Amino acid sequence: MKHNLSGKKVLVIGPVWPESKSSAAGKRMLQLLQCFKDWGMQIYFGSTAKKSEVSDDLSCYGVTEVELWLNDARTDEVLADLMPDVVMYDRFMIEEQFGWRVTEQCPDAMTILDTEDLHFLRFARQEMQKKGGEDIEDYLYCERAKRELASILRCDLTLIISAYEYKLLVEKFHILPNALLFIPFMEKEITSEDISNWKGYEEREDFVFIGNFIHEPNWQTVLKLKTVIWPLLRKKLPQTRMHIYGAYPSAKVMQLHNESERFMVHGRADDALEVISAAKVMLAPIPFGAGIKGKFVDAMRVGTPSVSSSVGVESMKGESEWCGYVGDEVEDFVDKAVDLYLNESIWREKQLLGIEILKRNYDAEFYSEAFLLAILRLSKDLVATRRANFLGEVFKHHTAQSSKYFGMWIEEKNKKSE
Repeated sequence: MKHNLSGKKVLVIGPVWPESKSSAAGKRMLQLLQCFKDWGMQIYFGSTAKKSEVSDDLSCYGVTEVELWLNDARTDEVLADLMPDVVMYDRFMIEEQFGWRVTEQCPDAMTILDTEDLHFLRFARQEMQKKGGEDIEDYLYCERAKRELASILRCDLTLIISAYEYKLLVEKFHILPNALLFIPFMEKEITSEDISNWKGYEEREDFVFIGNFIHEPNWQTVLKLKTVIWPLLRKKLPQTRMHIYGAYPSAKVMQLHNESERFMVHGRADDALEVISAAKVMLAPIPFGAGIKGKFVDAMRVGTPSVSSSVGVESMKGESEWCGYVGDEVEDFVDKAVDLYLNESIWREKQLLGIEILKRNYDAEFYSEAFLLAILRLSKDLVATRRANFLGEVFKHHTAQSSKYFGMWIEEKNKKSE
């Protein structure tokens, strides 16, 4: 496809440097960077965070790294000097912090918000579960929703990872469909060579769960496995073990390790695909959350069927049957886990469904082209786009003023304390 993005500058601003081995969000960011690279864009990545030992090497994407500062005029200088054509914010909190500076220094830059998942939906579900509520409507209309929706309105394009979330924004909150783009994970098709390298049913053993422990739903999932699911499941399958993996495990996570109960907490996995492929079944009774789950994509990639909850598989399977089972009641979940573990023919049948789901719902070529078309459409007439979403300009004006003076106040305060 012909396009005129080659040589254009894109600045990505993130809360942290991408860590694809720690989280699905890190992998997602690398997929977006790959798109920019394929289109021949000059890519810059900036963050106020320090790099960690597991931060990804971005040089293979042709990324130039820039240093940014919070509540500091030096960031204005970086923006004015760089003058990007496109600015992409990694999550709405970053847009809140830097959006007004971008508007001030680079008013003609197209702005993109990558939500990762809708934070206000995840927290509404968390709050509903905590308080024993039954109607999500009672929890959706919260302070976080106002902030995230305002951020969406201020940006020219918002990337939505889940079809459920796209529908929620359009139908319930009346966000213009043209301002949103549904882009799930972008995955390469599983090849016959990939399948030939899969471990067979007889070569695998035990159950596995994996998830970054900074993410509260992962901690709650492991807690549910430990206290509710596993005590029942291990009685039915006394020779099996439950393996828990995940980056950034706190002391309370590691304390759940119990060899006599065969509940094994390992912490960070050196290779997520390797530990998932060694297990017969992935268990993820996710109690709340939003977006879509990288752990299931990884499981599909290595042919590991899974048992999860309705929230866990939300927007992941499309019209397909799940590549495993879905169970929300404890007894039902346990029975399905046993059935999937012991029944080889069903296990193989579910394994093949994963190939179909990945091909049908996460095609990298299809979604990268959709992303490119959206950017080209916007860049053709950004003025008309902003007029069509004039409410966003209103939000930008008022928020820019309040954020600007708050930021300047903090900056002056910091100078005095030096």
